[in-house]
Amino acid sequence: MSSFTPKTYQQQVLDSVQAYFKACHELPSPSLAFAATTERLWGRGSAYHPLQGFPAEMPYFCLRVPTGGGKTWLAAKSVALVNTHLLRTEHSVILWLVPSKPIREQTIKALQDRNHPYHAALREAGPITVLDLEAAKGLTRATLDTSTAVIVATRQAFQVEEEECRKVYQSSGALMHHFDNLSPRQRDGLLTEGSGAERTTPYSLANVLRLRRPFVVVDEAHNSRTDLAFDMLARLRPSGVLELTATPDLERTPSNVLHSVSAAELKAEEMIKLPVRLETEPNWQQCLADAIGQREALQHLADAERRAGAAYLRPLVLIQSEPRRAGIETLDFERVRNELITNHGIPASEIVLATGEERGLEQIDADYKLGLSDPACPVKFVITQKALAEGWDCPFAYILVSMAALSSATAVEQLLGRVLRQPGASLRSARALNQSYAFVVSRNFAETAGALRDRLVAGAGFERREVAEFVTAAKAEQARLDLGGHAGRVIVRPIAITLSEKPDLKRVPKAVRDKVSWDGKLNTLTLSAPLSEDEAEALQASVSSESAVAAIMQAAEESRSTAIEFFQTPAELGLRLRVPALALRTGAEKNGELALFDDPEVLEYPWDLSPYDAAPTADDLQALGAALKVSEGGEIDIDAGGHVVTRFLPELQRDLGLVYQPENWDAVRIATWLCRNLPEPSLTHASKQAFVAAWLANLLRQGGFTLARANLQKFLIRNLLEARIRDLRQQAVARAFQQTLFGADAAARVAVSDEYAFEFHAQAYAPSRDYDGRFGHFDFRRHYYGRMGDFDSAEEFECACQLDIWAQQGRIQFWVRNLVRREGCSFFLQKADGRFYPDFLCQLPGRTDQPGAILAVEYKGADRWNGAEDDRLIGGLWANLSQGRCRFVMVKDKRWDWVEAQL
Repeated sequence: MSSFTPKTYQQQVLDSVQAYFKACHELPSPSLAFAATTERLWGRGSAYHPLQGFPAEMPYFCLRVPTGGGKTWLAAKSVALVNTHLLRTEHSVILWLVPSKPIREQTIKALQDRNHPYHAALREAGPITVLDLEAAKGLTRATLDTSTAVIVATRQAFQVEEEECRKVYQSSGALMHHFDNLSPRQRDGLLTEGSGAERTTPYSLANVLRLRRPFVVVDEAHNSRTDLAFDMLARLRPSGVLELTATPDLERTPSNVLHSVSAAELKAEEMIKLPVRLETEPNWQQCLADAIGQREALQHLADAERRAGAAYLRPLVLIQSEPRRAGIETLDFERVRNELITNHGIPASEIVLATGEERGLEQIDADYKLGLSDPACPVKFVITQKALAEGWDCPFAYILVSMAALSSATAVEQLLGRVLRQPGASLRSARALNQSYAFVVSRNFAETAGALRDRLVAGAGFERREVAEFVTAAKAEQARLDLGGHAGRVIVRPIAITLSEKPDLKRVPKAVRDKVSWDGKLNTLTLSAPLSEDEAEALQASVSSESAVAAIMQAAEESRSTAIEFFQTPAELGLRLRVPALALRTGAEKNGELALFDDPEVLEYPWDLSPYDAAPTADDLQALGAALKVSEGGEIDIDAGGHVVTRFLPELQRDLGLVYQPENWDAVRIATWLCRNLPEPSLTHASKQAFVAAWLANLLRQGGFTLARANLQKFLIRNLLEARIRDLRQQAVARAFQQTLFGADAAARVAVSDEYAFEFHAQAYAPSRDYDGRFGHFDFRRHYYGRMGDFDSAEEFECACQLDIWAQQGRIQFWVRNLVRREGCSFFLQKADGRFYPDFLCQLPGRTDQPGAILAVEYKGADRWNGAEDDRLIGGLWANLSQGRCRFVMVKDKRWDWVEAQL
């Protein structure tokens, strides 16, 4: 089975899902759990939007992951979390909805393939059965009782006009046994046909699903927002809905975004190739030639790296041709193919056509084991007309060529997504192989760059604020015209020229009129924005004298060059920001090797469960008692209006309890199951088994607890045991942490090392929220990046303003708003029970041959000061061990003089 190591951001997504599921049981409702979880994760709770037509309290949430981020793998990994932490059941039914039949076939194939990472992720939920709707119509009760069934279908399959949908609601003798021995309450919850005496309950797949309360996974959820689609799903009584998309709907039927991954995180974790290097060229043949030259340059680098031991790579060019039109000459696929063969000597075998009529990619997949990625495959150019086959994925795609000026939005979004993926999800040595390339037939660079950024936002799921730096000009002269790429950091000086005649601006296109103004009293024409060569020509046509034409031409040239002044951030200027990190000596020797201290579990700590009191606490017994009431009759509340209301999750637990009939297990079997489902690698199996057996024995001595009840509640018992073991382990870790970092020989065990310095990379800054001016406006001139993460309070904002003032005075070289939990762009200091992320990091002035010290600044409100003692301790230790290279200060009550004393 292929091994797959999750990226840190992927693990953080899964941690967020688990935290939400646990909060759903700890708090009165999934909506409150959502607000509480998002506040804990991101510092600001998000509003919860129920899904119309579904129970208001059904868990419904969305994971926002840009193109190339591994959405399908995350969904597969989430299934085990659904079973364990939300449904608290050993087996479940997962209804996995995809946007189209080709995607359905690919998804089923990958999920069923025992050597695929998707299948390995699914298997963490235990025995798995993956099938399509057709196979699901023959599902046996035994299969559902002994495995988690993942039914993969298109969303359209549940729409009435689809034949597949009608089959879902039709009675089938093969499903009859699912309805044996149902209670009256269960029968009342099923769909019926007809009315009165003719009313019947069909033995349909829809009714099997209603009984089993499926959890729904919706892939590419932005494509499925119709009322009809939601109504059809609601009829199946889902236990919850998880959406995955790069571009969630935030307006019409808003998705509840639990965790949002940014493109900068994907870049930092080597998942995608950024920036996109854009070049525009009005001559299509020259544009194609430039792209061919770029491909050859990339191939040369790839070959050199392979000789040094790197993986095989053959960069591909994806060419979007124009569609054929009767009687009109277009740059269609035949014309582009002939240009490649005739004028550039490209062998026909190196070109594949992927259009409506030509299915060249399918043939490549049939001829070569690894498709386009196969070293034996000669293809270097793929010509498409509209969009490539859905789900087509080849990380070798590096260069997008658009013969039409980005006119087909859908096609460009698809092709952009294809060239963004990083081969092997790991950086190459050559910087050029870690970037994507776009060549577009166009005369207007700024307009093209803007359209490309729009496509990254609308199609690939990038955030609007980050796309500016992720599309860059390949040519310096075009970079000057890209004002959108330097949003907020560019000054354009207006140019006023005196003309001997009044220009006829009515003859000028509106786009040009918006950039100029005429003053009849002074006879001056003012250019307020850069004019491209085409726009200058259009403006020259508004005058007749040669002197006026010459003056406009000169002014237009100046508007594109000397009139533009760019303000570059320290990151854009190439200045480095490296912050020495805490490192730990491994091994018993005092001169052992250093390793980054990013996990307290690496500390040597005595850890054994056996000495501890293995008995349920009063809180544990209360939780088990409350859950039993739910399973026996549901939990019923009375609302303010005197109406009876039932809570969603308790009702769900009762339904699942009725469906999944517990077997007669003895104490040994229950204890064995609990041990198997309590992953704790730091313990020996014997000590874990002894602890679990003792805990269970103590539980069974309590009044009213039987083996049957323990079996019924084994998932809740498992969670209580996990929490207890985690708490005991954290106590042991905390003792070891204190001894190692603050004991008598701490200096021999811990160091602050340049070897493990954290570096802030130029394009790896990804705030979950940018500062939007809510605490006031300030012209920050010395922040390391053009973007800035949000502040938690007005005092924190004022602290940032003060830092920037000192930086403008030269007392600080530059500074950065440090982020929390953003992998690749956050500096942290490890504590026993988590990580400390200082609010600000300042690079102090140094000498030519040596950088200055790093100052970490943390602002704490007076109400949180007492609770931040461990932050002050670890920050002080980091500064003390750094031999003067690092300084730390924690501030409260706007005591800026405490910071100033460190400068």
